[in-house]
Amino acid sequence: MPAAEAVVFDIGNVLVEWHPERFYDSVMPAERRARLFAEVDLHAMNEAIDAGAPFRDTVDDWAARHAPWAQDIRRWYRNWADIAAPAIAPSARLLAALKRRGVTVAALSNIGAEPFALACRHYPFLSLFDRAFLSGPLGVTKPHPRIYEIVETETGIAPARLLFADDRAENIAAAAARGWQVHHFTGPGGLAERLVLDGLLSKEDIA
Repeated sequence: MPAAEAVVFDIGNVLVEWHPERFYDSVMPAERRARLFAEVDLHAMNEAIDAGAPFRDTVDDWAARHAPWAQDIRRWYRNWADIAAPAIAPSARLLAALKRRGVTVAALSNIGAEPFALACRHYPFLSLFDRAFLSGPLGVTKPHPRIYEIVETETGIAPARLLFADDRAENIAAAAARGWQVHHFTGPGGLAERLVLDGLLSKEDIA
C-alpha cells in the first residue's frame, strides 16, 4: 500500500461531537424531546441544509410548517454552536500535529457553508485545513461518489494516497470503493495509532 500524501477528516463526530438529541435533552424534558423528534424530522431538515439549502431560511420554513414546535425548531439555528459541541480535543491535536509535519490535511464533511462558518468561529482549529470540501457549497453529500471524485480532482492526489477518517460506515465504504485508504473512526486513540502505523506521525507527536 502506498504511503498516504493527505489525511482527509470528516468533521461531525470526528473533530466535533454531533448529537442533536443530547442538546435538546438538556433544554426540555426527555418525553417532550422524544415527541419533537418523532413529529418533526429534524435530521431531514439538517440533511437539506447539508445539501445546500440556506441555513436560517430552511429552519424558519420548517418552524412555520410545524407551528406547535416552532420555537424548539428555531433552536437549531439559534443554538447551533451548542448543538455542534464539544470539540473532540484529541482529534484536533492530531490535525494540528499533521499540519506541523507538513502533511496535507483536508476536510470532507456533510455540512452547509453557513454552519461551517459558525463552526470555524467556535473552533479555530478548523482553519488548519489546506482544503475544506463541504457538501453544501458542492451540492452533493457523502456517500455519493461524486463528492469523492471532486476531492481527487481538486487535490490532484491519487485515491490510493488519500487516507480518509469518518465515523459512518457507508461513507468509509464509498471512499474505499474508489481506492482510498480509510479509517473507520471510533475514537481519537484508534486514529492516532493508525497515523503512527502509517508513518504520518511519530509516537512523540501523539504523546
